[in-house]
Amino acid sequence: MPIYEFQCNACGHRFDRLQKLSDADPSVCPSCGAPQVQRQISAPSFRLAGGGWYETDFKKDGDKKRNLAGEGATSKPAESPAAASPAPAPESKPAASS
Repeated sequence: MPIYEFQCNACGHRFDRLQKLSDADPSVCPSCGAPQVQRQISAPSFRLAGGGWYETDFKKDGDKKRNLAGEGATSKPAESPAAASPAPAPESKPAASS
């Protein structure tokens, strides 16, 4: 269910309310009792309740558990060469002068 934000135009009191999409908005301010409550435009907010939301409610029985590294990936690090020594620098000779 979405969480809506409301503000009273009389006293400025702001409050949130968890309600169904089909529920009517509150018409009276819980702080001052004035009938001047207006829904505010705010970032969407909702609550995912339950144990594992996706795992229990929407996942199909045929779905496999997916590894973030991809199919068949191993968890060991890449191997490095056994003798990691720098390659010898080629011998440089000065250019012949003319």
